[in-house]
Amino acid sequence: MRASATASPLPRARPRRELIGRFVDRYVLYLYTAFAILYLMLPVAVMALFSFNDPPGKSNLTWHAFSFDAWLNPFGVPQLFDVVRTSVLIAFISTIVATALGTLMALALVRYGFRGSGATNVLIFLPMATPEIVLGASLLTLFVALGKPPFFPTNFLTILIAHIMFNISYVVVTVRARLYGFDRHLEEAAMDLGANEWTTFWKVTFPMILPGIMAAALLAFSLSIDDYVITSFTAGRTSTFPIFIWGSARVGVPVQVNVIGTAFFLIAVGFVALTTFFQSRARRPLPPPAAAEQVEPEPGRATLTELEA
Repeated sequence: MRASATASPLPRARPRRELIGRFVDRYVLYLYTAFAILYLMLPVAVMALFSFNDPPGKSNLTWHAFSFDAWLNPFGVPQLFDVVRTSVLIAFISTIVATALGTLMALALVRYGFRGSGATNVLIFLPMATPEIVLGASLLTLFVALGKPPFFPTNFLTILIAHIMFNISYVVVTVRARLYGFDRHLEEAAMDLGANEWTTFWKVTFPMILPGIMAAALLAFSLSIDDYVITSFTAGRTSTFPIFIWGSARVGVPVQVNVIGTAFFLIAVGFVALTTFFQSRARRPLPPPAAAEQVEPEPGRATLTELEA
């Protein structure tokens, strides 16, 4: 008997909506991330590109020719080295002080309940929510009202006080976010094993919250070295790198400014990359111990099995 072949129906074409939905689910997040990174990095790329420009005059707004002259002489503009040194010194000192104070404040706000903790949280957010021009004018009024050295006339110290003040808020917020996910059982286990509070903090707590502290320190350093509005109110005759750029913009920003900005960016990115690399190595699980190699017994010496027999 001859079997009749039945023709199988052709598969239906997938609806267009299903294909679009799969494409969106698979690729739209990557495309959005790439677009966001490109949008953020475009000004930095333009700054780095124009650091190799060779303009005929002082203005560095249009491209003329490729040159390494600015990179070979980054401080060729008068007073540029002094203002960069002042900005780096202020940023370094303010970062250390603000990170230390902000970390202790974050620990106190997260670990302990005390009277006035709610008001303290509000006061911490005030410098972040207040416009910089209002904050700078208020600090200038405070220093003028004191009317005595070293707070008036305004100088290096007043800039440092202002930067520490607004950096503490960002440090507290960053470190506190890290502390909220901290497992307190690790500290309790360390104390059960005989460690005191000081040893527990340095051996357990501090390494666990170190990524948050480093992120807060990098943020504070960037905000300090980048600030212009508050610094212009509290600087007096002291000049920093942003103030120098603002003054040079009237006649033309030199190419060396792009060089210094690109160098700051590369140093910051390199530091973040090194920190991430060492942290990933520290979190990497240890390899299992290798099996002990069998050692041949010395001639004339009995083995353990022979002794038991």
